[in-house]
Amino acid sequence: QKQLVESGGGLVQAGGSLRLSCAISERTFSDYAMGWFRQAPGKEREFVAAISRNAGRTTYADSVKGRFTISRDNAKNTVFLQINSLKPEDTAVYYCAAWVPSTSFSTSSDWREYDYWGQGTQVTVSS
Repeated sequence: QKQLVESGGGLVQAGGSLRLSCAISERTFSDYAMGWFRQAPGKEREFVAAISRNAGRTTYADSVKGRFTISRDNAKNTVFLQINSLKPEDTAVYYCAAWVPSTSFSTSSDWREYDYWGQGTQVTVSS
């Protein structure tokens, strides 16, 4: 059973920054493409960012481009989401997710592609 554990969420003022981490208990972490999604109260799950398993490709939702950066450290089995210039509308539970693509450069913004999910970490941005 794959286990993904997010951390790094919290309460921050608008304009502030956070760094989310997601550790996966999996020795073959480099086989997995990773993604971050978020869900605000009363809203559907929303794609945020994704990174290929070789870190050669990243994709972002338009709403976060230029403010969020996804990265990964395969030696530490961890994926990161650096969030800058936070806005109140970024308030949500952030989830990391993993899937095994057929190519090294694949990413996906479709939550249905992902096989494993973390429990989520709350990010709250005050105005």
